[in-house]
Amino acid sequence: MIALVPARSGSKRCPGKNTRLLAGRPLLAYTIAAAQESGIFSEIIVASDEPLFNRVTIQHPARFIRRPCSRDDEPDIEWVRFVLAQLEDRPDSFALLRPTSPFRTAATIRRAKKAFNEMADCGDSIRAVERVKQTPFKMWLWQGPGTAITPLLDRKNPDGVPYHSCPTQTCPEVWIQNSSLEMGWTANVEVHGTIHGRKVGPFFTEDYEGFVIDDEAQWAEAERIAYLYPDLLPKLESMAR
Repeated sequence: MIALVPARSGSKRCPGKNTRLLAGRPLLAYTIAAAQESGIFSEIIVASDEPLFNRVTIQHPARFIRRPCSRDDEPDIEWVRFVLAQLEDRPDSFALLRPTSPFRTAATIRRAKKAFNEMADCGDSIRAVERVKQTPFKMWLWQGPGTAITPLLDRKNPDGVPYHSCPTQTCPEVWIQNSSLEMGWTANVEVHGTIHGRKVGPFFTEDYEGFVIDDEAQWAEAERIAYLYPDLLPKLESMAR
């Protein structure tokens, strides 16, 4: 299994986040460190359209592959397919580790690999998920002035009462994906043309493992967490500055 770390340069909501300093080190470095410490990858690859990011991979050992300039609407399959085509040896599987989840540790990755191995005979990939804080069974769609709201999920309790009119605790348990981690077989890309394949298994993140930085408010929260709980971040002391 190889680790693929996407680090595009064009973030709009949190400019420059991949190399911005969190607790004194580039955000990208924490993901490289966690991947390296996990000990499960034959190679760690940072894929970016920004050649300056190679400086981080030199300081925190990983292979750098320059990918074509990315678009805001680019699906993962495009850059994953490109990177895999650059490799001399075909890996049997890969993990996607996004730099925007700095509190994902080596232990998290090892636990995910165990989950991936356990479902290997009945699934094509695993994806990090966490329980939703607001149930979609209480959410509504609105088309604009003059229109009524309609349930996002128009399902009913076994007794016939719509879930939107039931106590929240009686609604089905729902999980939402976070972007901290995915693992899949390379054959997914080659045969199905996707990174996930046909059957996706869950990997349940705990506490801050699934925390994702997508905007400035989340960056500020990451700084607060890192300040209060510095041991949650992967350790970089053994890696070159």
